[in-house]
Order: sequence, then structure tokens, then C-alpha cells
Amino acid sequence: MTSAPSPPRDASLDAGELARVQRRTVWVLSGGQILGGLAFGATLSLGAVLAAEISGDEAFSGLAAAGVTLGTAALAVPLAGLARRRGRRLSLASGMAIALVGVAVVVLAAATASFPVLLGGFALIGAGQAANLQTRFAAADLATDATRARDLSIVVWATTIGAVLGPNLTGPGEALGQAVGMPPLTGPYLITVVAQVLGILLYILALRPDPLLLAQRAVASARAAGAAIAKPDVPRVARYAIFAVAAAHGVMVSVMAMTPVHLLHHGASLSIIGLTISLHIAGMYALSPLFGILADRVGRVPTILIGQVLLAAALLTASFGQDSSAVVTVALVLLGLGWSASTVAGSALLTEASSEDQRTRRQGRSDLIMSLVGAIGAILAGLVLSWIGYGGLALLVGVLVIATAVLAPFGRHRTVPVARSS
Repeated sequence: MTSAPSPPRDASLDAGELARVQRRTVWVLSGGQILGGLAFGATLSLGAVLAAEISGDEAFSGLAAAGVTLGTAALAVPLAGLARRRGRRLSLASGMAIALVGVAVVVLAAATASFPVLLGGFALIGAGQAANLQTRFAAADLATDATRARDLSIVVWATTIGAVLGPNLTGPGEALGQAVGMPPLTGPYLITVVAQVLGILLYILALRPDPLLLAQRAVASARAAGAAIAKPDVPRVARYAIFAVAAAHGVMVSVMAMTPVHLLHHGASLSIIGLTISLHIAGMYALSPLFGILADRVGRVPTILIGQVLLAAALLTASFGQDSSAVVTVALVLLGLGWSASTVAGSALLTEASSEDQRTRRQGRSDLIMSLVGAIGAILAGLVLSWIGYGGLALLVGVLVIATAVLAPFGRHRTVPVARSS
């Protein structure tokens, strides 16, 4: 597959300077992802426990994650709009600042034993996750077509560090919280606050020049000079990219959310369940640069299709090997890899298929749809699990994999070939 050529570059900066700005941008965004992952991991690690404790019913424990997911969906589009008007720097910092308010609300809810207030706090924390999702698009603002997926994937990979370290800081955080007199089970949120504040400072101070504003200035300069804007808008391709990302996310969340329940019912220990989920998370993020390089070299749609092959392999493995915890673990790793390939390539394809004035709108819409599909998938998966079991669930969500593969021709478009970097 060939993709659209890069947007015009600002004449006031030579290619070497723009490349330097892009490298700096990727590293700053990666640092922000690490801090965001630390904050988010510490937040969610006790979210379900807090929800059960305050509500008095374990049946409501899943509403903590649901609140965060719905908050992410609700704030994805407004934060994307803010980025379009004022730049990524303010948008990313604002998302993390709103999440800080959410942390304060959660601590207040724990102190007053108010379940509705707790859910409201988790919804506000979703703004931090919306900001984390937006960073992958920020990494693509100044990238060339030859390296866009790779740059985007590096930022996705950085999530691994925070996602792994965050939950492991729960114990020290709780001890620190007790020392300063915080309500029980809220100590880890001190780590969230520190990580969020550092992330805000990083974006405000170091994300200069703002990548999106610089890209917009480049397009404006080219228009003022009478140059043709080479980046076409291809709505059909953009819609396919949004569908591919959302479908992969729906498949991943539906199966992953029910795996701990399934393994527990089959006698697996909590340590085995924890290992399975950890390996799944590693599959989601650790190899994302590989898929980024692959998407740059063989094309976005071929890499999305590789993702569908991996997802299909995961679903078949989970279905036919559901009685073995080892086989289910293999399936979860494959599930994470398929999600990674689809998300990295799909996000790059969406950016390339959208003109400058449509790009951030569609990126926000993509994150909105992705989050909603994930939330709906998690809710419906429990019903499907009780109806046809884990194996049946794995086969049923395969419909989304088949649909993504069948619709792949809608993601192809022929333009000027990608210029390869030497």
C-alpha cells in the first residue's frame, strides 16, 4: 500500500531542524506516557476495591473502570477540539489537570463514603486516559509518511513502563497515605498526584514548539505561498481506520475482561491470573515499535490485516484451549499483539487519510468510539460469558475481526508513494 505524501514543511525551518523537533517531541511525549501510565496504573489498581468497599456490594466493583472508560469517551472529543484550537501542549496538560481534580474527588468520596461522588471522580480521571490516548496522534503531527507509524509506536511503547510499574506501587503508596492520614485505600493516589503534576509540567515546559501548531503553521505557510496542499482528505479511508481501531479494541477488551473470571472458575491461582494479564499487557505495548516499522515499510492496511490474523489466532486459541491456563495465556499474548498492530497502523492511517482541518476532529472521534466500544464490549461480554461460555465469547467477537478484514479494500488508496528515508 502507498500512502499520502507528507504535509508541506514550514520554510522557516529546514529539514534537519524539523527532524530535531520531531525527535524531541517523541521523547517528551514518551516521558509523558510513562508518567501518565504510572498515574493511571496506581489509580485503577484499587479502583474496584474502593467501589466495592464504599458501595457495600462487590457487584458494583466493575463500575470504577466503567466510570473511567466513560469519562475517557466523554472527554476525548473536547480535548481534541482544544488541541485543534490551542495546540497539543495545552490539551494534554488540561487532560491531566482534570484527572487531578478527579483524584481529589475520589479521595473526598472515600472520606465521606459517597458512591455517586466516587463514580464522578473516576469519570474525571478518564480525562487523563483521554490525554494518554491523544499522545499517539501528537507523535504523528510532524512525522513524515516514512516514519509516522514508527514514531507513533514509540510513544505507545512507553506506556509499558508506567503500566507495569504503576500497580506495583500500590503497597508503598498505601503506607505513605497512612503516614499522612489519608482515608484507607487512597494512599496510592499520592503517587497519581505526583505523576500527574510532573506530567503537566513536562508538557507545559518541554513540548515546545507545539507539534500541532507547528504543523498547522506549515500548512498555512504553504497556502500563503500558493503551493498546492499535497495531503488529500479521504473520508472513506478515515472511516475504515476508525473502524479497524475500534473493532480491535472491542475484541481485546471483551476477551481480556472475562479472562480473570474464566481462569478463576477453572481453578487458576491469583498469581497465574496476574501473570496472564501482565503478559497480555506486554503483548499490547512491548512490540509496538516493531509493528510501527512494519506499517511504515509494508503499508498501513497490510499491517492492520496482520493484526487481524493475530487476533483470529488468539480467539481460536482461547476457544479451543479454554480449559488450559497456559493456552489461555498464549491466547492473551496473541490478543495483545493483534491489538497493537491494528492500533498502531490504524492510527497512522487515520492521520494520513485526513486533511489538516479534519485531522484532530477525527482523532477525537476515533478515541471516543474506541472507548465506547470497549465499554460496551466489557459490559456485554459478561452476559455472553454466562450464555455460551468463554470459548463461545471468543468465537462470537471474531465477527469484528472478519468485518475488519472484509472491509480492508476501503482502507486502500493510491497516491504518491512514500519517500523512504535512507
